[in-house]
Amino acid sequence: MSAPESGTPRIVVGVDGSDASVDALLEAQRLAAALGGTLDVHLVWEIQLVPGAFPPPDWDPERDAGQALSAALAAAFGERPPEGLRTTISRGQPSRILIEASRGARMLVLASRGLGGFTGLLLGSVSAACSAHAHCPVLIVPPPAREESATGETAGEETTIGRKAP
Repeated sequence: MSAPESGTPRIVVGVDGSDASVDALLEAQRLAAALGGTLDVHLVWEIQLVPGAFPPPDWDPERDAGQALSAALAAAFGERPPEGLRTTISRGQPSRILIEASRGARMLVLASRGLGGFTGLLLGSVSAACSAHAHCPVLIVPPPAREESATGETAGEETTIGRKAP
């Protein structure tokens, strides 16, 4: 993907493949388009070792991160990514890398919470750390509002411990 032109507003967005991060990616693209800027998409992964736990021998976290990034871009843009889009996959502490990526950016956009299943990608603590230490304004995209009925009940399917209620 092409690098942004100098002087063009740059919007940095962190993704992890979660639906929430795709929402953040879409919001970041709306901002970039409104400002005539470019989109700088970062996926950061980190291995967090747990004593006694071993990853499968064929596990390739870099490959998995690339697949998660590709899936997020496809979910947001289909086959038509925006012009000037730049992607970066990094290994390290997500908040540190995103804070550094925010240098010179017009805005850093993150979901309020990321995946918990793919260890070390964006977590709620990352958005909190970035909002406190970024070098530019930070937009934290909340989860979509859930519709409430006139009685105050939340619309949608009810679940019971991860299963649909009867």
